[in-house]
Order: sequence, then structure tokens, then C-alpha cells
Amino acid sequence: MAVTHLQPAPALRRARVATSTIFAVHGAVTGSFAARVPWVADHVGAGAGGLGIALLMPGVGALLAMPVSARLAHRFDLRKLIRVLIVLWSAALVLPALPTSLPLLCLCLVVFGATAGLADVAMNAHAVLVEERYERSVMSGFHGWWSIGGLAGSAVAVLAARAGMGAPEHFALVAAALIVIALVASAWLMSHRAEPTAEKPPAFVLPSREVLAIGLIGLCAVFAEGASLDWSAVYVRDLLHHPAATAAATVSIFSVCMAAARFGGDWVVRRLGPVTTVRISGVCATAGALIVVLASPVALVIAGFGLLGIGIAVVVPLVFAAAGRLPGQPGRNIAGVAGIAYGSGLIAPGVIGGIAHVSSLTVSFTLIVVLVALMGVFATVLRGRNSL
Repeated sequence: MAVTHLQPAPALRRARVATSTIFAVHGAVTGSFAARVPWVADHVGAGAGGLGIALLMPGVGALLAMPVSARLAHRFDLRKLIRVLIVLWSAALVLPALPTSLPLLCLCLVVFGATAGLADVAMNAHAVLVEERYERSVMSGFHGWWSIGGLAGSAVAVLAARAGMGAPEHFALVAAALIVIALVASAWLMSHRAEPTAEKPPAFVLPSREVLAIGLIGLCAVFAEGASLDWSAVYVRDLLHHPAATAAATVSIFSVCMAAARFGGDWVVRRLGPVTTVRISGVCATAGALIVVLASPVALVIAGFGLLGIGIAVVVPLVFAAAGRLPGQPGRNIAGVAGIAYGSGLIAPGVIGGIAHVSSLTVSFTLIVVLVALMGVFATVLRGRNSL
């Protein structure tokens, strides 16, 4: 049990707005970086293989940091913790633009990923608290705001690329703005501190069979999301030979489609149920990924990324909701699903780069076709887990 004061309705609404804003800030950092990955690669002289190795490093940092975040959330007030961690994550945006060599870039991306993982666990823990107070699903909306943040970050990157602005200046300006927004929003978050007698969460726990099954559905969706965010711009620029602005716009369109689908996600699930929703999502995502792999006109490829975004958008909120309704400790179950799902998303860019190094980006994205198809096939593991 935890000590959390009941929130009056206005305070709860403010907490929901603040949580949405924090998610948007987190997404904006991710979108800003993803859209400028080609610039970062050129700056250090990295090809597909070297870039793939570098993009594995945020995953390494995040996976190392996530258990630390769970223990920090146990020890400190969640509102104060999120304020510190989201500021650190925003400030970390400047790091990828600084190195001039691949080894230094890898080191910076480890730190970059660690701050991402710390902030991610804390803000999702707060989102669960808000959802509990509302007594209805609002998680999909929070993830929708994360996508809006990613869209805003990538859209600003498009403008910066068209203006010929380098990533160091671009990242510094964006980081400063996001820090201000995060500091203002965090004042409205709910105060929450664990009971002094509560058991300290272990650094590592093997997931149960149920958590593993649900987590694997999330793995497929988050892998596709992580790969698309970090490689769609490179795909359009290097494989289709279009300018940096078009490449950055691809990330924006992907983020728009994900955001739109997430904001409508709760409505769809209430009418179709989680299993049917994920099955339809799997068909949509598979069609989109196939278009990316098979099409040549850039307009079709961008449309394929849009369909892929729509198809995977609501899956992650659904798996979090399903994990929270499993028997046992909801927090531990959610943490297990987060580790499986987010871990896959964080290593996805590196895996895509590794496959591209030995074959091609087209072959790399064939793996995404397989994963999102499996996501729909095994949707039955969510049966009965998401009733409200």
C-alpha cells in the first residue's frame, strides 16, 4: 500500500493535464532526436552498421536505469522525482549532437538512454495513479500525448533542417523550451510516497508466464515503433534518395497517425474489445509495413509508415491495462511488461541497423512485417484482461 491523499476533482483534472504534458515533453525529446538521426550519423561519419551499433546504446542505458527508477520511486515523492528526471531527460537531448566520433557518440547515447528510462518508468507510474483515481481507462490518451510530443519534436526538426540549422543549435533551443514546460507542468502532479514499511522493490524479477505473454504482444508493437522512429528518416533519405526535409516529415506523419489512433483508442476498445482491436491493428500494421518494404514511390512509403503507426498505436496502452488487471501486484506486473516491451523498442534501432549492415534496410523492415503480423495472431492473450 502507498500513502496518497485523495484528490478533489479540480486537482485530479490538473494532474491529468500535467501528466499529459509530461508525456508530451518526453515524446518531444524522442521525436527531435529521431528526426535528426541522419545529421548525427553524418557528423560522426557512421554508416548503417556503425549507426546501428550507436542506436543500441540508448537501449543499454535505459535497461540499466529502469530498475533504478523503480527504487527511486519507492524512496522519493513521485512528483518531485518526475520533476528532476524529466528535466534531466530534456537536457540530455543536447548530448547526441556533441560527439565527433562513433565511440564518443555511443557513450553519449548510453547516458541519453539512461535518462529516458528513468523518466519513462516514473511518469508511467504516475499515469497509473491518475487512471486509478478516474476509475476508467485514460492511459491511451497519455500515450497519445507522447505521440503528439514526438510529432511536435519532429515537426520542429523539419523546420530546422529546412533552415539549415545544425543539430547542436536545434537541440539546445528545444531542450531549453522543454525544461521550462516540464517545470511548470510538474507543479500539478499528484504527490505520492510509498509507505515507510513497504518492501523495497527488487532490482530484477523474472516475469510470470502471464506477464511474459502480454509483454510479447507489447514487444512486437514497440519494436516496430522504435525502429520506425529512428530509421524511417534514414530509409527515405538513403534508400529512396529524398532530401532531409522529406525524411524528417516521414517521422512527423508516423507520429501524427499514432497520436490520432491513440486518442480514439479507448472508444474503439469499448466497442470491439481488446482482442478484436489488436487483431485489426495487426492487419493494419502488417499492410503498412508491407507497403514500406515493397513500394518505391516515396508517397506510398510514407503512407505505409502512417498505416504502421495506426496499427501499433493502441497496443501498448492495452498491454499496460492488461498487466494491471492480472492477479498479484499490479506494479510489478506493469514493470515486467514495460521491461519486455520497452526493452525491445530500445534495441530495435540497433537490430535494424545490424541487419541493414549485412543485407539492406529493406530486409531489415521485413522483420517488422513478421512481428506486427504475430502481434495480431496472438492477440487472444488479452482476452478478458481489459474489461473496465
